Amino acid sequence: MLTRRKNENGWTSAQTLSEALPFIQRYADQTIVIKFGGNAMGSEELTRQFANDVVLLRQFGIRPVIVHGGGPQIGDMLGRLNIKSEFVDGLRVSDIETVDVAEMVLSGAINKALVQAINEAGGRAVGLSGKDANLIKARQLREDLGFAGEPVETDISVLNTLSADGFIPVVSPISAGETGGSYNVNADTAAGVIAGALGASRLMLLTDIEGVKDKSGNLLTNLSVGDARGLIKDGTASGGMIPKIETAINAVEAGVRAVVILDGRRAHGLLVELFTDDGAGTLLR
Repeated sequence: MLTRRKNENGWTSAQTLSEALPFIQRYADQTIVIKFGGNAMGSEELTRQFANDVVLLRQFGIRPVIVHGGGPQIGDMLGRLNIKSEFVDGLRVSDIETVDVAEMVLSGAINKALVQAINEAGGRAVGLSGKDANLIKARQLREDLGFAGEPVETDISVLNTLSADGFIPVVSPISAGETGGSYNVNADTAAGVIAGALGASRLMLLTDIEGVKDKSGNLLTNLSVGDARGLIKDGTASGGMIPKIETAINAVEAGVRAVVILDGRRAHGLLVELFTDDGAGTLLR
């Protein structure tokens, strides 16, 4: 049973099942898209906890769809292969060698490891990439970013079929070009597009920081779309936070009820956000 308690950091890590029941009923039969970041995946314990939490959501009648990144793992493999890697505006520049490595790491090792973890936790996960069943078609995002892509077309029929049959889709963001080839789509962006197409109740962006912060470093727990745009405009948001906020804005405008940016390293942060009054991270709606 879930029990309410505070850990040494003052976090409410869970609550009793009876207290959580209204929240569970709120999300029953709703789709929740969860982006699981590469930093959290670097820890076997965090991956195991995440897999257990996802399976619990499915058992509660919620339909989770997982989209994963893998930036640190891609960086490690590029380093081993002596391939130079650089970032512009928080996005990885992807030449042909880089996108090949990204596909190998994301659609191969990481995707299957996450599928295995969920299956070992008692779920029924199926691994996919943006290429499968034409899930995501992409084009070049910017010339200076090489084969970094942006989604232009989404076909979610395979996700609907899997979810309706009780499976948990696990999606790598590597996507097919309109005329062939592969594009490395930012995982936050892919998750946002999928969430919008599915009409998801929530998009959860699990990352390696507590959430969106103001200029003084204080956590911002609630944001409007206007607030979020202002953070980008005045320079409060920078680097990798910019595509996350842009993803959140686009997802809300596409029909997602709310987006949460939260720390994927926090124990059971996903459950805290969904099943407690206090929540976790930054909520944008």
